[in-house]
Amino acid sequence: MRLSFFKYQGAGNDFIVIDGRAAVPQLSTEQIAALCDRRKGIGADGLMVLLLHPDYDFEMLYFNADGRAGSLCGNGGRCLTRFASDLGMDKQHFHFLAADGPHEAKLAENEWIHLQMMPIHSIKYIGTDMFLNTGSPHYIRLVDNIGDYPVVREGRAIRYSEAFVPGGTNVNFVQRTEQGLVVRTYERGVEDETLSCGTGVTAAALALADNSNEQQYTTIFTRGGELGVSFTKTGDQSFDNIWLCGPAQQVFTGSIEI
Repeated sequence: MRLSFFKYQGAGNDFIVIDGRAAVPQLSTEQIAALCDRRKGIGADGLMVLLLHPDYDFEMLYFNADGRAGSLCGNGGRCLTRFASDLGMDKQHFHFLAADGPHEAKLAENEWIHLQMMPIHSIKYIGTDMFLNTGSPHYIRLVDNIGDYPVVREGRAIRYSEAFVPGGTNVNFVQRTEQGLVVRTYERGVEDETLSCGTGVTAAALALADNSNEQQYTTIFTRGGELGVSFTKTGDQSFDNIWLCGPAQQVFTGSIEI
């Protein structure tokens, strides 16, 4: 089978994208993992399929790099919105369905896409660390000297710890700076550090928000580029009007024999 694909990236978080409006390709877990392999395949942090939906502009089907069905991918949702626009869906505002429910996305300036996230009503404290679900589960740990921090070693230990059996968790290491937060993420399903993670930076921004109930905006610096998270804190552990903001661009197109 010859598979046509598109490659997109959002702040270095990269994805294989497939147009599934006419037909949905039947790919096995092993085939998806092979396509995402950076040495023997196309290479990506995940694979997405854009589907038609009777009640939304499109539906997002997402798979992790290991080939398994994933939960929400924030940067993926932003990239798939850009893909929908590139396909000719002439809109500035999109409504689409993802694994965690419906989302709104908006085209902004400088090739940025703003993605509305689900409200958050709980943060779990684990010693000085934190855990919350922003469409995907995320563990947050504040660290110093983040550039030298052993992200893969420490992230893998937490991801596979008994506390998160059987599904595991994504793990984010965060350092505060005067300019904003610096975030590095170990992603489950990729089983490595990624250049950025949309649901991860969202979790970091919310977990470290101040006590103001006014609209807030946090600048996030990742190894793949700059992202932003805006939100309103509505209670001690509650947040609404959450938007993940950042770039989303097509990298190249191609086809590959499966």
